[in-house]
Amino acid sequence: MSFAADVRAGLTTRPKMLLAKYFYDELGSALFEAITKLPEYYLTRAESEILARHADEMVDAIGVPIELIELGSGSAVKTRYLIDAAFRRQPALRYRPIDISPSALEGAAAALRKAYPKIVVDAHATDYLHGLQQLQRGNGHRALVLFLGSNVGNFDPVEADATLRAVSGALRPGDGFLLGADLRKDPRVLEAAYDDPIGVTAAFNKNILLRINRELGGHFDVAAFDHRAVYNEEAGRVEMHLVSSRPQRVRIDGLDLEIAFDQGESIHTESSYKYDAAQIETLARATGFEVKRRWLDSNGAFSSNLLVART
Repeated sequence: MSFAADVRAGLTTRPKMLLAKYFYDELGSALFEAITKLPEYYLTRAESEILARHADEMVDAIGVPIELIELGSGSAVKTRYLIDAAFRRQPALRYRPIDISPSALEGAAAALRKAYPKIVVDAHATDYLHGLQQLQRGNGHRALVLFLGSNVGNFDPVEADATLRAVSGALRPGDGFLLGADLRKDPRVLEAAYDDPIGVTAAFNKNILLRINRELGGHFDVAAFDHRAVYNEEAGRVEMHLVSSRPQRVRIDGLDLEIAFDQGESIHTESSYKYDAAQIETLARATGFEVKRRWLDSNGAFSSNLLVART
């Protein structure tokens, strides 16, 4: 579905919701990069620590020659640990990023081509499933698909299962899938990571309303919505919401639609699921993978899981 169709569907259902993939326009991508530098947002630092220490092991576990495919690549900063590891083992590398943000892809591709003269960047500006369908595997190289950050956490269990099945369906036996997964922990730590005191995450969340204003002729008063992040322990997820601070009606000209909000009514914009080792193992086995290796950061906060496509 298109952005317009998804916005219509999400804001006319109860409870109201918007899909998290639409956070990542040019401004949203820049705001997320800022979030990764916040002291409360431990995830990027934890994963970077794992990759800095273990990228060589990750590449060796799959075997060379290798090509890298990345889902939701963003700026591809952390990916460089794996690119460096690959270049230590082979003279050239094909890197195939898939990201919904064309601006993020263009910036990352230009930076990588400048830094690595022997890299071939084959970028796909689309969502994960369409990007996987576009992949052509003409060489005999192993593939290592990267799903870094906490991206899998943005899917509910059914969506996570479907996404991993799509990945395994695009791979050959023995290909690898490096899955980053945030781990369950103290709710105070989790909530702070999604509700920083200077408001960068709030701006990131509210930008989805600004995007509706920019692209669909919306009339959202962003100041009339409050950012809220709460940990739902039973579901094992952090939920982000935009909460209407007063009763209001919002017109979206491009959809010929007017939406009513009660005071305190929320738009659910993101769920970030947290995992434990048993859940990752179960998900992998159900979707055509085996867990080959697992690495944790020094605080045991985040996991990088190397799954291998079964024969």
